[in-house]
Amino acid sequence: MAPHGLPSFIGGADGSDPLFTAVVFILIAGLMGVAVLYFKLHSIPEHLAQEQNNGQTQLIMVLAILALFTHNNLFWVAALVLALVKFPDFTSPLNSIAQSLRIMTETEQEPKSKPKPEITAPNTKEQEQ
Repeated sequence: MAPHGLPSFIGGADGSDPLFTAVVFILIAGLMGVAVLYFKLHSIPEHLAQEQNNGQTQLIMVLAILALFTHNNLFWVAALVLALVKFPDFTSPLNSIAQSLRIMTETEQEPKSKPKPEITAPNTKEQEQ
């Protein structure tokens, strides 16, 4: 019933449909490309945190995964802000102060029974003669 002058992409006599097959492959490749782009977009905060050696890396990873599974953009924005903002390091100066105080108290508590050796300057008159 079909006219004999049909184009080749519509279908052959054997029942194959090359246009349908091509569209299916293009659709599958496009969906996979969108999925890869979506996953790459959600992993941006994690990559930023690992590159900067951020202290909150685990928190950022959890927020990014929550955003991925819940589709809640607030989690992803929070993860991105945490990855980009560099928080000051409060623990290093406090640890240094605590260590200095510990050293100072240990030296004050030591008994001073040991006499310190006296250092005398060499006699300059004897060296001149």
